[in-house]
Amino acid sequence: MQTDEPAPNVQVFDDPEQVAREAAGLFVRLSIEAISTRGSFSVALSGGSTPRRIYELLASDDYRTQVSWPGVHVFFGDERTVPPDHADSNYRMANETMLSLVPVPAKNVHRMNGVGDAAASASEYESELRAFFGDLAWPRLDLVMLGMGDDGHTASLFPGSAALEEQQAWVVANWVEKFQTWRITLTAPAINAARRVLFLVTGAGKADRLREVLKGERDPARLPSQLIQPRDGTLEWLVDRAAAAKL
Repeated sequence: MQTDEPAPNVQVFDDPEQVAREAAGLFVRLSIEAISTRGSFSVALSGGSTPRRIYELLASDDYRTQVSWPGVHVFFGDERTVPPDHADSNYRMANETMLSLVPVPAKNVHRMNGVGDAAASASEYESELRAFFGDLAWPRLDLVMLGMGDDGHTASLFPGSAALEEQQAWVVANWVEKFQTWRITLTAPAINAARRVLFLVTGAGKADRLREVLKGERDPARLPSQLIQPRDGTLEWLVDRAAAAKL
């Protein structure tokens, strides 16, 4: 990667369970800090198997009681173009594993609309973000949680897709050729405006790609996860030993 970029902050844990527990603990700590200093905690959730376990932990007694849920505002990093009760919906997964089990006010849950015209849904979601963040040039989320696919994508920023070039919009509809479908996603500049960005990567199947993203040549058109580098925030990678095996 380019020499002017800071060395990545990579923390390696024994297994996915330890990754999930570290992430859940970080969620709790950041929420306490944000609510005490700014009055609210804004987080963008991710889909995927590792976040699922994080949400289950946050809904458990040990973690749930530590969070002041009325101060939490939940956003999403991306969404599939499916109804909210569809098995593939990121919202459904987060709702079933956490949101329906914790006392977060319904008005504080800002889901992406996966039904109807994807471009219109993206525009509506950007308007909702702008209403929340006011006059800021970019959304100052307290935490963005991300995964990384075995093709190097993150959120719904896929290799070779048009959204990788976006420099103005906060949210776009992105055509994903490999799945022949539209996705709704935060753009890289919007993610990079966050105070904290957390990548969660587990499993031996991600090891080669993780090495490419972190230590290979910079090629974000092929490895979109390389686009994520917060402008005035912190980037952390929480990975398990299997994913870190090639680092």
